[in-house]
Amino acid sequence: MKARTRTLIAAALVLGIASGPVVAHAAPVPVSAGVAAPIVSTPPNAAALERAIAGLGAEHKDATAALVRVGGTSGSWRGSSGVADVVTGREAVDQGRFRAGSVTKAFTSAVVLQLAAEGRVDLDRPAQWYLPGTVPDAYGAVTVRQLLNYTSGIPAADGPGESFEAQWEHRFDVTDPHDQLANAFAKKPEFAPGAAQHYLNINYTVLGVLIEKVTGTTYEEAVARRILKPLGLRQTSFPARTQTKIHGPHNRGYQAIPRPDGSRELRDVTEWNSSDRWAAGDIISTTADLERFTVALFSGRIVPKAQLEEMFTVPLVKNFTNGKAATLTAGLAKLVLPDGTVAWGKTGGRHGYNTAIGATRDLSRTVVYSVNSTNAKGEDMNPVALGIIMAAFAK
Repeated sequence: MKARTRTLIAAALVLGIASGPVVAHAAPVPVSAGVAAPIVSTPPNAAALERAIAGLGAEHKDATAALVRVGGTSGSWRGSSGVADVVTGREAVDQGRFRAGSVTKAFTSAVVLQLAAEGRVDLDRPAQWYLPGTVPDAYGAVTVRQLLNYTSGIPAADGPGESFEAQWEHRFDVTDPHDQLANAFAKKPEFAPGAAQHYLNINYTVLGVLIEKVTGTTYEEAVARRILKPLGLRQTSFPARTQTKIHGPHNRGYQAIPRPDGSRELRDVTEWNSSDRWAAGDIISTTADLERFTVALFSGRIVPKAQLEEMFTVPLVKNFTNGKAATLTAGLAKLVLPDGTVAWGKTGGRHGYNTAIGATRDLSRTVVYSVNSTNAKGEDMNPVALGIIMAAFAK
């Protein structure tokens, strides 16, 4: 299906932070003397972005739909492509909701850093101090900061298995985070706290429980009070523990299953219980809400700037699985593009949905997307998502 797009070039930050006239084309914003030049000074490349999401639908190899918002000081672009469902073939809902997966971690991290700014959490204090009886002595040296940047050494909790079919069979299971913690803490540490980085959800499950203990409310209510309501993120929510549907308008998600004859089945994976991800990955949102969140976060409106540095600080350790230099921070990750541009953001993957938020540190370029990937949990990045990233940051 032909991409529905429109290019909105405006010499102002998106989301009403500074408003200006909408025009078809605009020169980059002039830079005053003594002010650093923007990292990305050119308007979004509309042609490249349109190509990145062209032709999506039931017959596309990698995705059935995509929703994209690109913004920044030099202009903005919006686009959507594909189908809302493969049965009727109706066009994608460009303001649809979706499972944002591990983008949730940016929200969780932001709440913990708010609590640190308020003096209610010390990032260098052992998590056990806040959660006695939950964090055992074997993990007593693990600090809150090490949970935030995945250097705790806590192993993953057991699950139904890595294969899609194993997870499909258990898609409606309801998981208690305390059971996950008990399972993980019964194992030996993978490494000494602070010695390496291993991206595992268990770190943010501990942080979710810590938020509840410190705030005296549920994790979901804490995020709502501190982030969703103040920013007016009315289309963003957390599913109830037993909820399996995405309420409100949305594009359905599919997993491609190969058949013996070489064809494929697009299995509908929209309905799924995500309680096993909880504070690490079960948020539901829209591209508009996630764009607003990204701009507010990077500009210091959610987390005070002193604590916000944690989200732009990569620990000087190696990745536990591949031995390369760490790239993850407290809730975000550092991305160095081929031309040397440095961006920061977070991706998320739930079956049927790949999501990302990202921006340059100076907010001269922002990008949010939801791609209805047909293999959202695959080892390699979805080609459509990769194309969006490369087009969004093209100069």
